[in-house]
Amino acid sequence: MATYVINILPFSSPTCPPHSESNKPSNLHFLGNSLCQQPVTLTYCKSQIQPVLAAINVEEKVEGEIGKEKPKFRWVEIGPNIPEEQKQALSQLPFKMTKRCKALMRQIICFNDEKGSLSGLLGAWVKIMKPRRKDWLSILKELNKMEHPLYLQVAEIALLEESFEANVRDYTKIIHFYGMNNQLEEAERTRLVMEERGFVSDQVTLTAMIHMYSKAGNLTLAEETFEELKLLGQPLDRRSYGSMIMAYIRAGMPEKGEMIIREMDDQDIRAGSEVYKALLRAYSIIGDADGAQRVFDEIQLAGIPPDDRTCAVLLNAYGMAGQSQNAYATFENMLRAGIEPSDRCVALVLAAYEKENKLNQALDFLIGLEREKIIIGKEASEVLAGWFGRLGVVKEVELVLREYAAGCDFWAWPLNRSLGWLTSQGWAAPKVGDWFGFNWVVRRWTLFRSELVLFWSEEPHNGVQDAEAQALLLDYN
Repeated sequence: MATYVINILPFSSPTCPPHSESNKPSNLHFLGNSLCQQPVTLTYCKSQIQPVLAAINVEEKVEGEIGKEKPKFRWVEIGPNIPEEQKQALSQLPFKMTKRCKALMRQIICFNDEKGSLSGLLGAWVKIMKPRRKDWLSILKELNKMEHPLYLQVAEIALLEESFEANVRDYTKIIHFYGMNNQLEEAERTRLVMEERGFVSDQVTLTAMIHMYSKAGNLTLAEETFEELKLLGQPLDRRSYGSMIMAYIRAGMPEKGEMIIREMDDQDIRAGSEVYKALLRAYSIIGDADGAQRVFDEIQLAGIPPDDRTCAVLLNAYGMAGQSQNAYATFENMLRAGIEPSDRCVALVLAAYEKENKLNQALDFLIGLEREKIIIGKEASEVLAGWFGRLGVVKEVELVLREYAAGCDFWAWPLNRSLGWLTSQGWAAPKVGDWFGFNWVVRRWTLFRSELVLFWSEEPHNGVQDAEAQALLLDYN
C-alpha cells in the first residue's frame, strides 16, 4: 500500500501568485490515468477567496498501475520460432501482395500485447513503409477475408491516418459491420465522428443505419432515420425501401410494409425477392390468408417465379385461416404450373383438412395424390398419424386390416406389409373407436395400392402374375 498526494485545481480558483510560501517535493506525479516516476515540485499557495491547491489522500494498490501505458512499438522482423497456426496463416497470404503489405500482415498475425499497442504498430508501419490508400485497402481486405479479430481495430485506426484518405464509404463499412453485430452505440459513435470530420451521411449510410435499427427491433429510430433519408431529396432505391419494409415486418406490422410496396410500385421499383418472401411469411404466420394471397400475386407480377417453398407459405396461411378449399385449389394450381409439391405441401393441405374435420375430402385428396404418383413422405404421414390418433380409429384400422388379411390369403402379405407401415409411424391404439374407421378401411383401402404393386413386382404369388394383379386393381378402382 502507498499514499499519494493528488492535486485538484478547482475551476473557480484564482491564479497562483508568483511568490509562494513553500515548495514541497514529491516523487510521483499524477497525470490522467498514468503515473510517471519523475520527481516534480508541488507548490502550495494561498488566496483570500479559497485555496488554489487542495490535497487529498488516496490509498490504493500500486500493483498493475505503473506501466499501464503500453510501450512504444518496436519494429522487429518475425523469426521462424512462431506457433504453427501463425505459420499456416502466413503461408496463405496472397502471392501478389506487395512487400510492404506482407510486412504489416506478418506483424498483425503475430501481434500480441507484449509487443506494444496496435496503433503504435500501424504508426511505425506508416513511418517506415510510407503506404498509400491501395495498401491500406489490401490489408483490410485480407484481414476481413481471414476474419481476423483485429480487423475492426485496424480499420478504425486507418480512418485517422492521412495516407488512408478516408471517405464517407469507409465509415459506412464500419457502421455496417457494427450493425451486423448489433453494436448500436459503436455504430452511432462512428457516424458522429464521421460527421464531425466534415462527412455528410448519404443514402447508403442511412440505409445501413435503418437496417441496423430494424435488426435490433428499434422501429422508432428506423422510422426517424427513414424520414431523414427522404429529406436528402434523392430518389430512394430498393435497398432503402427494403430496409424499412423489413423493419415493419420485424415489428409485426406487415400492413405498413405492404404500403411501402405500393409506394415502390408507383415509382416502378421492385423489391428484392427476399423482401417479398419475408412479407409473405409475416402474413402466413398470423394466418392472414388475404394478405398472403395479395403478396403472392405481387411476387408473380414482379416476375419472380414461385417455387414449392413459396407455395408452402401460402398453404400454411390458408391452413391457419381454416380455408382448406383454397389450400386444395392452391395445391392444384401448383400441379398445373409444373411445380413439384414437396412433402411439406402435402402435409399442410392435410393439416388444413384436419382443422375443419373434413376427413372425406382428405381421403379423396390422398387418392388423387396416388393417381399423380406423388409419394407421401414422413411429414405428411405424421399429420395423418396424429389425426387418426385423435379420432380414435387406429385400433379399428389395425383390426380390419388383420381380419381382411386373415380371410383373404390373396392379399395377406401386402396388407400385413401395409399394417407394418401404419405401426411404424407411431400410431398408438386409442381407447375410443369410431365406426368411420371401418368404413374408411373397407371403402378406401386402395390407398395401399402402391404397396400391392410393389409386392407383385417382386415375385409371383399363388400363380397370380404382375399383369393379372394390376388388372384386378384396376377393376376394383
